[in-house]
Amino acid sequence: MKLTGAGSTFDFPLFTKVFDAWGKKTGGQVNYQSVGSGAGIEQLTKKTVDFGASDAIMTADQEKAVGAPVVHLPVTLGAVAVGYNLPGVKDIKLDPDTLAGIYLGTIKSWDDPKIVALNPSLKLPKTAIAPVERSDGSGTTYIFTNYLSAVSPAWKSKVGADTSVKWPVGIGGKGSEGVAGQTSQTPGGIGYFELAYAKQNNIATVVMKNQAGKFVPPSVAGATAAAAGAAANMPADGKAIIVNAPGDTAYPISGFSWILSYKDLPDATKGKALLDLFKYTTTSGQQFAQDLSYAPLPSAVQTVDAKIVSSLTIAGKAQ
Repeated sequence: MKLTGAGSTFDFPLFTKVFDAWGKKTGGQVNYQSVGSGAGIEQLTKKTVDFGASDAIMTADQEKAVGAPVVHLPVTLGAVAVGYNLPGVKDIKLDPDTLAGIYLGTIKSWDDPKIVALNPSLKLPKTAIAPVERSDGSGTTYIFTNYLSAVSPAWKSKVGADTSVKWPVGIGGKGSEGVAGQTSQTPGGIGYFELAYAKQNNIATVVMKNQAGKFVPPSVAGATAAAAGAAANMPADGKAIIVNAPGDTAYPISGFSWILSYKDLPDATKGKALLDLFKYTTTSGQQFAQDLSYAPLPSAVQTVDAKIVSSLTIAGKAQ
């Protein structure tokens, strides 16, 4: 059985491993296109894929455009790392004000007094800062801009939060792969992407000041800590935003990612395979998360997932 999916580049490293393992177990095959959350939602709307994937919650208008009910199934949880390219400079610290300033274009060089004040022990170069952002509709952008909107009134009023925004400054890259590539190739570059991309490309990452005032590197543990409150009170529809979460160890730019599925799976044969894939991804498939720098789903979230999956119908019939 061949299934098709498209969307989130944030999820791609994890999906590659999970879908391959599911295929070996069942004989099924998943063709997943890492095209960005915006394109994934678009393909789901056009009915050209069996499921989508997104790190952004669909808007009411987007759900209406699909013409059929859609469910959001939380499938993973991760940290959006802020990577930078300054050879010899490790563990640079930024706070909400400096990160927003960099992407607003008001902080232009790495030796800006505000950055120096946060990093008194580092020798920071005069190198110009080269912000890199996603050029395509992106759930990673959704998490990143929701964070900036939560911590910076100037960002909220001038730019806001969405899967695609009008960036004040910077150069674009397509997909998390593109942003990671641009950041590592551009002297003074800074960009945002799922932690796995930073590790795979050996990109240094920023240590961010969180809501509790602690400086925290992007990590699986930091994302798990950020999700603790949401996991305890996970809404029945699986839609929870966790940026700038409280807690000493919470990494502030963290978020869930979702598989987007039609509530009624129209094809009977594919429907059974999709249910099995969704169950596997949200349970056994979580065994691969930690090694790929994703946080395994908390048990409370897996419980919500099980209820969402059991609510799906196949060709109009309950399971």
